[in-house]
Amino acid sequence: MKVCVVGAGAIGGLMGTKLALSGEEVTVIDQGAHFQAIQENGLKLIWQDSTEYVAEVAKAMDKVKDAGVQAR
Repeated sequence: MKVCVVGAGAIGGLMGTKLALSGEEVTVIDQGAHFQAIQENGLKLIWQDSTEYVAEVAKAMDKVKDAGVQAR
């Protein structure tokens, strides 16, 4: 599945990380320092028990138009 998450805050970040860790092709759209961190390090999720998950995303963009077509 090809997924685009627009805004990787609390909910978008959680969904994007879980989907990427399960093998889906995830593109993330975000801005500013958060965008730069995702681009450099992927998405990082820290669970309630302090377990950390880091997922690489297919693409990280700061503009929706740069993500391209998201349907297969």
